[in-house]
Order: sequence, then C-alpha cells, then structure tokens
Amino acid sequence: MLQNRRKFLQNIALGSLGLSVSPDIFADKKNNLLSRNFSKESNQTFNMCGYQAPKIDKVRVAFIGVGSRGTSNLRQMTYLEGVEIKSICDINPEAIDRVQKLLVKQFLPKAKIYTGSEESWKKACEDPNIDLISIAVPRGPLHAAISIYAMEHGKHVAVEVPAIFTIEEAWNLVETSERTRRHCMMMENCCYDFFELLTLNMARQGFFGEIVHGDAAYIHSSGQKGLVSGKERIWSLTEKQRYNGNLYPTHGLGPICQAMNVNRGDKLTYMVSMSSADFMRGNAVHEMAEKDPYYKKFDSATYCGNMNTSIIRTEKGRTIMLQYDVTSPRVYSRIHMLSGTKGACLKYPLPARISIDERWLNDTEMDEIKEKFTQASVKRIGEMARKVGGHGGMDFLMTWRLIDCLRNGLPMDQDVYDAALWSVIWPLSEWSVANKSKPIDIPDFTRGAWKTNEPVDVSLSKGGNTVIRERLL
Repeated sequence: MLQNRRKFLQNIALGSLGLSVSPDIFADKKNNLLSRNFSKESNQTFNMCGYQAPKIDKVRVAFIGVGSRGTSNLRQMTYLEGVEIKSICDINPEAIDRVQKLLVKQFLPKAKIYTGSEESWKKACEDPNIDLISIAVPRGPLHAAISIYAMEHGKHVAVEVPAIFTIEEAWNLVETSERTRRHCMMMENCCYDFFELLTLNMARQGFFGEIVHGDAAYIHSSGQKGLVSGKERIWSLTEKQRYNGNLYPTHGLGPICQAMNVNRGDKLTYMVSMSSADFMRGNAVHEMAEKDPYYKKFDSATYCGNMNTSIIRTEKGRTIMLQYDVTSPRVYSRIHMLSGTKGACLKYPLPARISIDERWLNDTEMDEIKEKFTQASVKRIGEMARKVGGHGGMDFLMTWRLIDCLRNGLPMDQDVYDAALWSVIWPLSEWSVANKSKPIDIPDFTRGAWKTNEPVDVSLSKGGNTVIRERLL
C-alpha cells in the first residue's frame, strides 16, 4: 500500500509539473546517464550565490510533510520571533493533530490545514500569504517537484536532504531558482554542528594552511530492524534494491565543501565510486521472509553494497574521500577530517581533535582553540540552541540562521548550487559503480561563477537580530 502511494505521488507530481524526469533514470546505468541532460552549455542566467532577496520582516511559513522530521523542523520555528506558522500539509490526520497540539502548547495559533488529496501540497504552494515553504516529505522526486512548484509560485524553499534525485532535477532546480530569484536552501543541518562551524571558521582564518584533503562519511548502523526497514518504511528497503552507490552523500560532504570553498573559489571536477558486495541486508531479509510472508517478495532481490567509497577531485587539486554505510555494526561517524599544509582536524571518534606539528592538541589547548575560533552564531545562540535541541542543537542553529537571512535580506549559507551539487553525488556514484568505478565528470551548476563567488560569511557581521522566545526554553 505504502509503495503504491509513493509511486502515485511521484507520478502525479512530476506529470503535473511537466518535468523531463524519467521514473527510473538508471534503467540503463551504463549508457544512459550521460545522454540525459548531464551538462549545460548555456550561461548562468542569474547568480543566486550571494543573492540578497528583499527583506521579510515576518516570515510566513507553510510546512509540507509533518511526520517526525517535519514536526521537528516546525518545532524549531516556534521558538523564533518574526515567524508565523501559517499552514501545514500532510495526508496523515494524526500528524496534523499532533502539530496543532504542539502549536497550542507553544502559545501559537493553530495552522491552516491542507490535506485530503495527494495534490494538497500544491494549494499550500499557491497560497499568496506564504513566504517560505518547508519540505520534509520522504526523499525522492517529490523533493525537487515541490521545490520547483513552490519557487514558480513565488516562494522561497527550505527542503530536506537530498534536494534532488536525478541530474535533470538538479538542473531544473537551479534554473528555476535563477529564473524566479527565489532561494532554495537544502536543510543540511550537519553544516551547523558545533565542531563543523568551529573548523569552518578556522579554515577561513588560515589555521590549517592550504587545505589538501578531506574525509567525509555517513556511517550509521541501522541494526537488524533497520536492515529490513520495517513495514512502515518499506520504501527504504525498495530503495536499497534499486540503487547502488552513495545514497546519502550530503551530511558528510556539505561541511567539507564549505571548508574548501567549493562553488566559491573551487569546484568539484570529477569522481570515482566503488561499492562492496552486500554481506548483510540480503541475509537479514531472507531471515525475515522465513518468519513473515510479507517479506518473501523482497527475498530474491540484490541489494546495494554495504560500503560505498567515492573519491572526488577539485579544480584546485584537492581530494575528498566520501563513504556511505548504514549496515555495518560500526560506531556512528561522519569522519569530518580536514588535512592542510599547517594542521588538521578529526571529529570522529569523539572527542573531536585538532592537530598541529604532527600531534593532537590536549584538552587545555583545545579549550583555547574553541575560545579563539568559535563561530559567531554559536557564540550568540549556541547555549540556547542546545536547550532547544534537534540533533544536539545544530537543527536550531540552522533554522535560526535561515530565518535570520530571510528577515535581513542576506545570502543563504547554502544556496541552490550547493543543494544540487552535494545531492548529485548520489546519481553520479550510481553511474561510476555500474561502470567498474570509471571516473565521471561532476556538473558545474554555477557555470563558471565559482571563480568569483564569495565564501560563506561566518562573521555574522550583518543580521543576527532574530529574537528567540527564551521564555519557552
């Protein structure tokens, strides 16, 4: 039932928008990818990097998808002044009821509801009283479809990861943002984790010297239940049948790209990708099928490899190692290692460390580093972010920064080019894996503007005036 609904949602979303998106771009992984709108010869029509949209004193927000992640995103905004939560859209009445109760608990008015139809999200996007659409539906084509539709109707967009599913979607997303001059920020919360912001600021101030290499990952054991997904998340199990590559690249890659000024002084040029065999998921499904007939239809499938490793090279000659593994019984890690000509950092395994002169700094020295290099937004609201929570506070730091940029007419820390680039590693890794790890070029979504784009501002020299409702903490 859920899989049929998901397929229906994809079809009606893409069909109604007239997007040139194949239901399965990888039907012929070895030959078809490069012939499908892989690169663009045209010039950039408008540069969204550094774009300052008109200020919005009170940001009116509609939330599309209020499951666990969408509710969490909405909850972050209830703590911010200068925000009105105007409407929510979901097909699940229980989710809608949960959010309405949350709003009342936070002393806010109930939101307008869009539900009852698979296309109800369109009405939310069409509402003239909305400034920002926040999207947290299951990953897949609806991320790009809703984002594009929302921008076409004059809305800024904040979309969950990954922002796109195919290369065509990536270009459509970029071109729509440029044409409409509406922001499309992918909510890559890991860019706002405390150590990542610290090391970004250190990189800006030259602590590491010239950055040479970065290691990034999403290593997150899902355990036996996660291997077979569970009936309520069977789409995830189906996804692991259809695709073999890095299916979740942005958490690790985003912070490394920001530290390397990718899209803002450097660009990703090409990559290779290799996947191991599946040693775990198929066996887990087989064991489950013996106990529950529901899983028999998944028993004969071939599943993606347990570990995917991709190597990326930048225009300036830097390299990035990016890994993806959600099956092996390993401790959670995004690695986050930066290696430069003067120093290095390594976040995992915790506690995170900085190195200079071929040695790791001790606790006292680490405290001195934090005192000197803690990023401005962390200094301003870091403790409040920890109280609000959301992955330790990074979700709230991201939400506060998003709203503050919109209210002050500031450029986004993560723009549409970042959303497209970090997400497109998924389909590119698919192609490389299917072609014996051959190299594949990475599109330049900025179309040359990376050479002059300014780095992400970490100073908080502008804005920073969005008030937190501290009485709720």
